Amino acid sequence: MAIKVGMVSLGCSKNLVDSERMLYKLRSHGYQLVTEPGLADVAVVNTCGFIKSAKEEAIDTILELGKLKEEGTLKKIIITGCLVERYKEEAAEQFPEADAVIGIGNTKDIVDVLDHVLEGERYVCFAPKLDAELSGERVISTLPFFTYLKIAEGCSNCCTYCAIPMIRGKFRSVPMEDILKEARYLAENGVTELVVIAQDTAQYGKDLYGEQKLPELLSELCRIEGLRWIRTLYCYPERITDELLDVIAREDKLVKYLEIPIQHCNGDILKRMNRWGDTEKLEELFRHIREKVPGIILRTTLITGFPGETEEQFEELAEFVKRVRFDRLGCFAYSREEGTRAYDMPDQIDEETASHRADIIMEQQMLISCENNEKLMGAELTAVVEGFDRFGECWFGRTPLDAPDIDGKVFFTSETPLEIGEYVTIRITDTLDYDLIGEVISK
Repeated sequence: MAIKVGMVSLGCSKNLVDSERMLYKLRSHGYQLVTEPGLADVAVVNTCGFIKSAKEEAIDTILELGKLKEEGTLKKIIITGCLVERYKEEAAEQFPEADAVIGIGNTKDIVDVLDHVLEGERYVCFAPKLDAELSGERVISTLPFFTYLKIAEGCSNCCTYCAIPMIRGKFRSVPMEDILKEARYLAENGVTELVVIAQDTAQYGKDLYGEQKLPELLSELCRIEGLRWIRTLYCYPERITDELLDVIAREDKLVKYLEIPIQHCNGDILKRMNRWGDTEKLEELFRHIREKVPGIILRTTLITGFPGETEEQFEELAEFVKRVRFDRLGCFAYSREEGTRAYDMPDQIDEETASHRADIIMEQQMLISCENNEKLMGAELTAVVEGFDRFGECWFGRTPLDAPDIDGKVFFTSETPLEIGEYVTIRITDTLDYDLIGEVISK
């Protein structure tokens, strides 16, 4: 019987793409893939090590799998990913339940790693992080009609709070021909929605071609038959160009949605973060984007409690959020990370204060979201069907206004059966905080 392998992919969507590439290699070599680690002979954990909560989740997951191994349910455990890459020696020593501990530069060799493990060897290896593969075939683990398209690896921005550059290495763009080849393959196999991602998506191509090539890449993706929605996440504000906005406005397949992580608005804090902008520059940027692309959905992320953040600077951020009225927003308390420049900065803010400030921002955003949703009452929107809610006895899905996993849903009734991945027209009849309620009016 084939050996059964289960994957636990933690953290961001970029990590998920790496996990899917490992799954493809394992399946191609005859291993049977299972969705539940408890049903597997071998569990592979692709960890996240970005912030404290992610590290805790990864550790808890490894320890839980260790218990399954003690009970005899699991035979072998392989751990890799950002946590392992960040804490190489510690990971090898502190997780004796792991039969293999490998860096991100070794994931392309996952089949060889598993072979070593099955022979009874404890395998520990850390290839150079720049050896991490930039492209490759994948097993799609999301809903079959959408997936993520990772167009670059690593980051060269060196924000003072962030460990990603030391974990993943410098920014490396995937050659455009490789991206387009992958996108065509995905479309030919039923994918209709692509979510374009990288650590700094708008920087795409700068290292390979000497200039930002995201507008050209998006234009080429729009020419691929079968794709219906293309969405772009993680564009840094200083790299938003008129050329990019013109492409988003012009191309029908590009949903009018852009995520621009700014982290704060106060100029002094942004300077200490090694980030671009201040309140005036950012407000002007968002005004300009809305003028260039009418009706665009703007999403951002913020950090509260960065070292030295005064009450006045936090209030400036809160007022900024009220004025700009982002359509989507995530706010997180600062996480003090070893090895980053911010770790040793003076005037560290206590976790309780940082979390309280984040809660205030999110409470403000909920009011804004509710008001925005109220304006959609009676509107007719396209939605993609994601599933059926047996508890609510209704279907659910997303409109172009919402990205997978991070934004809201629309719940709706239909007089006729629907299929996952089907696109329907919904009339909005009610709201639920961040979500919408509606009914299908046409298919």
